[in-house]
Amino acid sequence: MKVPGLQWRWAALKNGLQEDAAYRIEFLIGLISSAAVPAAIQVVLWYAIFKVGGQTEVAGMGYSDLVAYTLVSTLFTQVRGGDHDFDLQEMIRTGGLSNYLLRPVSVVEFVYLRGAGGRFFTAGICLVIGALGMSLVGMDPTRLIGAMVLAIMGNILHYQIGAVLATTAFLWEEAYSVLMVKNMLVQLLSGELLPLTLFPEKWAWIWKSTPFYLYVFGPTQYALGKWSTLELLHAMGVGGLWMLGVWLMIRITWGLGIRNYSSLGN
Repeated sequence: MKVPGLQWRWAALKNGLQEDAAYRIEFLIGLISSAAVPAAIQVVLWYAIFKVGGQTEVAGMGYSDLVAYTLVSTLFTQVRGGDHDFDLQEMIRTGGLSNYLLRPVSVVEFVYLRGAGGRFFTAGICLVIGALGMSLVGMDPTRLIGAMVLAIMGNILHYQIGAVLATTAFLWEEAYSVLMVKNMLVQLLSGELLPLTLFPEKWAWIWKSTPFYLYVFGPTQYALGKWSTLELLHAMGVGGLWMLGVWLMIRITWGLGIRNYSSLGN
């Protein structure tokens, strides 16, 4: 005898499991493709320079050094990302911010925490994959822990800076372009595209004067043993000071922005 109520519950449970499995598969495919494609392009570039072009060294780094940097930096590149600041500017632009102003929590922190779970999950996956890979080649996998902590600090700082820039939406409807320019600078100055040691020495002050190198370059240098633990702690201290300073900027810019905010019809 078939029970309609049980059939409905079973069908709902089955659909829910299928949707959950589809989401997980989509998430993993997106993670792998976003990591594998840029890494493959860089490895091909190093192969062309060293194996085809006959180059033996670039800025003190050999072929194996650059390949190792590319592979390890890919782990931290996946942690660095996040488009929560774009969500903020869109909420301001469309008036959707009004729905959050009465919540008993700051909208800036709320938006980050709402979307941070996936990024922290990605950090865990990258930590496991990196530890297994480094163990296989005889490197110290425990250094990944400190490196990942620095990368997560970079993720938070990346969002904080974006939250400050998102306040331009209070004054200018096309604040999206400001955030896009910021992301392009981050890709270059974080060490995501190329090791920052390839910068000419006279231009090194550019990346050293920003906190972006803490996102990818710093964690990679520590994971590869190029930085000492003291250098890692110094980088964390620098990151902490930047986070505190940008947090104060968030309070100022959002305080001024809210005063001029109006959302007619919401």
